[in-house]
Formats: sequence, C-alpha cells, structure tokens
Amino acid sequence: MGRRKIKMEMVQDAASRLVTFSKRRNGLFKKANELAILCGAELAIVVFSPGGKPFSFGHPSVDVVTQRFLRHLQDEDEDKDKDEEEAKWPKLNKRLMNLTRQLEEEKKKGARLDKAIEEKMAKYGLGPESGPDDLSKLEGFKRSLEKLREDVKLRKREMEAASSLLVLAEKLQLNEENNVAESDHDDDGASASDGGEIKNGN
Repeated sequence: MGRRKIKMEMVQDAASRLVTFSKRRNGLFKKANELAILCGAELAIVVFSPGGKPFSFGHPSVDVVTQRFLRHLQDEDEDKDKDEEEAKWPKLNKRLMNLTRQLEEEKKKGARLDKAIEEKMAKYGLGPESGPDDLSKLEGFKRSLEKLREDVKLRKREMEAASSLLVLAEKLQLNEENNVAESDHDDDGASASDGGEIKNGN
C-alpha cells in the first residue's frame, strides 16, 4: 500500500496539528541543513509553533545570517540614498551656477558704487589720502547745506505767512466795501422817508 496523499488544509484537531507541526519542522530543518552542506549556503529559519513557541535553525548560525541580512538591507538603503543624492546633483549644480552669476553681478555693482563714490569724493576735493583739512571742508560743506535747508524752511514759512495776510486783507477790504454799500443804502432810504413826511405835513 503506497503513501497516502495528504490534502493541504488546516488540521482541525489540536493534538494532530502539534504532531504534524513537529514532523514538518524536523523535515524542514533537515532539508535546510542539506541545502547548507551541499550548496554551501548560509541560511536561517525561524518558526513558531501553534502554541507560540519559537524554533530556529541557521548555518553557520541564526545570528550571523540575520546580521548579514540586515547589513545587506542597510547597504541597499545607502545605495538608494546615494542614487537620490546623485539625482540631486544636476539641480544643485544649476543652483550653484545661478548663485555664482548673482555673486558676480553683485561684485560688478559694488565696483560701480565704489567708482561713483570716488568720483564724488574727487569732485569735493577728497580722496583716499584725505586728511583732517579735507574732512573739515566736508563738514563745512555739510553745515552750509544744513543752513541752506533752514533758510529755505524759514523762507517757506514767511511766504506762507505773507499769503495768509494777503487773504485776510482781501477779506477785510471786502467786508468794508459791503459795509459802505449798506450804509449808503440806509442813508438813501432815510432821506426818502423824511421828504414824504414833510409833504404830508403841508
């Protein structure tokens, strides 16, 4: 009588399930050992029984295989990070070129400003070798500018005051003319009234 083919499904009976697990586990570990011996492979197997108890087999050991596997994963992560960094290099190079161009433009602007300052200083008789006398000239020029600004402000206030006085004078003159016109009108009315009374009296 040949071997009976076992249907691949969950063993329902708990005792039978434990026996099946034990037999299959030993067979799995035996095949793994043969694979390690025949092929020189490094391998590790960890299984848990239905009751939660762990069993393991490894060649040369479970720890060695586990550490090698973790290092391999770490190397893969490092290679991935390296590839991502290399992918960023073109963008970084482009950004570096833009920053370099901006730096050169700022240097040119600075050179133009320095030249303009030197021209202004030369215009007022100042230079890199300017001494205390030149500085005193510059301070005097500054004071004269401040005095001119104060004079302009004073002149502006005087003109505003004169303008206000002119407006006020025009208003006063207009009021006087109105008063004179009203006075003349009142005098003419009074004369006409007096004449009428005299005529009525006669």
